[in-house]
Amino acid sequence: MSTTRKHTALPKAQILIEALPWLTRHNGKTVVIKFGGNAMIDEELKAAFAQDVVFLRHAGLKPVVVHGGGPQISAALDRHGLVSEFKAGLRVTTPEAMDVVRMVLAGQVQRELVGLLNQHGPLAVGLTGEDAHTITATKHQPTIDGELVDIGRVGEITGIDTGAIEALLADGRIPVISSIARSEDDGHVYNVNADTAAAALAAALGAETLMVLTDVEGLYEDWPHSDEVISRLTATQLEKLLPDLSSGMVPKMEGCLHAVRNGVNTARVIDGRVQHSILLEIFTDEGIGTMVVPDGQGE
Repeated sequence: MSTTRKHTALPKAQILIEALPWLTRHNGKTVVIKFGGNAMIDEELKAAFAQDVVFLRHAGLKPVVVHGGGPQISAALDRHGLVSEFKAGLRVTTPEAMDVVRMVLAGQVQRELVGLLNQHGPLAVGLTGEDAHTITATKHQPTIDGELVDIGRVGEITGIDTGAIEALLADGRIPVISSIARSEDDGHVYNVNADTAAAALAAALGAETLMVLTDVEGLYEDWPHSDEVISRLTATQLEKLLPDLSSGMVPKMEGCLHAVRNGVNTARVIDGRVQHSILLEIFTDEGIGTMVVPDGQGE
């Protein structure tokens, strides 16, 4: 009896031992995770995400979660009879739409995430970028066909104050941050891109790692001709690829680039459709997805 028990438990021990060098390396380090895509909608993936984040916290890391809520915002705008159009890949956000965006992000998506994390203990605390001036923004006006276009309450980040996040981390909490911000120029609240917000926060916090959950396996070498994923590339290599990327990947990869150019050691784009992808990425030798490293760290 005892022999069988020993053998069935052995693979678990081997898995835990494989994680040891990574546990040692990441202990005490901050990791910023952008939560989005399918992982945000699928109940099982959501639950697995919450388990992973709590696991990181108990393994000695300091996770910080940043989220947007595109699908939930679209659904809520529909329910309120508000038409939502996109220009240059950005949602045109009227003041009325902004009220809905704020309500959905801070009152629905964030609450649900905090609830899932707190099934495992009194850990998560929700903030928005407005709280304690965590994120400050100014009105973003993109140039389309050579003309400045007004897309409403869409913000460009001008400042990050990490004080509230640092205080929560020091207290052993898991901050969950909604990507909205207030402007010092006009006092309005703005919707900011969650990928961009996660990258800016990772840089400001001096995070070890930025992880961006997506609905693809990573960055493809020659999409759509090949489904070969680039597992590692430097900032300069990524910069050369940016002009050819699909519009959805641009803010994610620009965020990764910004992070590693501003003191973050690694930025990773990982497949949020895979259960426990965060643990696979952080604690295994192979990792999954695409990792961006600063220049000078080789291939």
